[in-house]
Amino acid sequence: MNRGPLFRFNHRRQLPATRLLRSRVNTFPPAAVNMLPESAVPRVVLVFAVVFVSCLLLYGAADSLRFLSFPSGSSVSFPYIFPSLLDNDSVPVSDEQKLEKVLKDAAMEGRTVILTTLNEAWAAPNSIIDLFLGSFRIGEHTRRLLNHLVIVALDEKAYLRCKEVHSHCFALVTEGIDFHKEAYFMTPAYLKMMWRRIDFLRSVLEMGYNFVFTDADIMWFRDPFPRFYTDADFQIACDHFTGSSVNLENRPNGGFNYVKSNNRSIEFYKFWYSSQETYPGYHDQDVLNFIKFDTFVEDIGLKMRFLDTAYFGGFCEPSKDLSLVCTMHANCCYGLDSKLHDLRIMLQDWKDFLSLPPSLKNSSVVSWRVPQNCSLHSLHHYSESPETSFQEGSQQ
Repeated sequence: MNRGPLFRFNHRRQLPATRLLRSRVNTFPPAAVNMLPESAVPRVVLVFAVVFVSCLLLYGAADSLRFLSFPSGSSVSFPYIFPSLLDNDSVPVSDEQKLEKVLKDAAMEGRTVILTTLNEAWAAPNSIIDLFLGSFRIGEHTRRLLNHLVIVALDEKAYLRCKEVHSHCFALVTEGIDFHKEAYFMTPAYLKMMWRRIDFLRSVLEMGYNFVFTDADIMWFRDPFPRFYTDADFQIACDHFTGSSVNLENRPNGGFNYVKSNNRSIEFYKFWYSSQETYPGYHDQDVLNFIKFDTFVEDIGLKMRFLDTAYFGGFCEPSKDLSLVCTMHANCCYGLDSKLHDLRIMLQDWKDFLSLPPSLKNSSVVSWRVPQNCSLHSLHHYSESPETSFQEGSQQ
């Protein structure tokens, strides 16, 4: 990919017109001026001034064309990897500069940000994004983390909704691909969305930012940072956790991971993204399950860890102890309606837990009422249907 800047700014200093005119007139040889009749000199100067000023105007108009903002859906092709929407009230800048500003504004000390992606299907009022943000507000020591969250919008309506409900938004538009609808599991749109995400995260690492990536259907109930491994380059949540954080037989889920920016992680993300050609038709999570055994990972020295579902759970394998849980993911679930139904119950369960007296919070009788509509039984039921065998209603 080209990493050259989208726009090149002109820093040449422009002199006042009178000084320019005077300097231009002074460049005429004395003999040439003396050869003109005295009455013709002002006329020559006037003609030259008109021509010169016209040239300046034409130059300025041509130069300004490089700074025009093009509307969403324009057929204009940009040579950079992040064609982002431009705010109408801001001076157009390159997409890398826009992303750098958003990341810088949101970053914690140590250049760490929290990232999630959003499309129109999940951006609607009272939908996934509202539940997601709401979980931060009712979690333990999580409200402050909203200051470090960047919502990466995949379409224009998602971007506009983000601007309504959150401070840090970035528009990641992929030319020729429409991500605004619900992306069903393993459909072409779903695969493109997943691989677009991997490539974007690689770029964030290359800009020198560490990140926690989280799907928006993950509820944040506690600050997860104390549960992260300090010595890992790449750590990821699991659909199934074997009991060991270094066991490669763990089943990772790409919806939640914490990655530190360094040469090892950058090379790993490049390898991960390029491996889609080795395993065509697979999504990023399946490919990760293949490449985690590859000797390349060991050769680059990447330290990979898998996160315990006791702290980072989901519908596939729920966190059983509400006094320990940090996040819960609506994974192993078919359909947006099912996700919304079970996520709302989950949030209510958490509120009920918080209202308990301390003596009961550690009681073994306290547990989730979910999954319900998102049960593994219903997922297997859908997978048995030929028409929906590769569909899971999940906008990642």
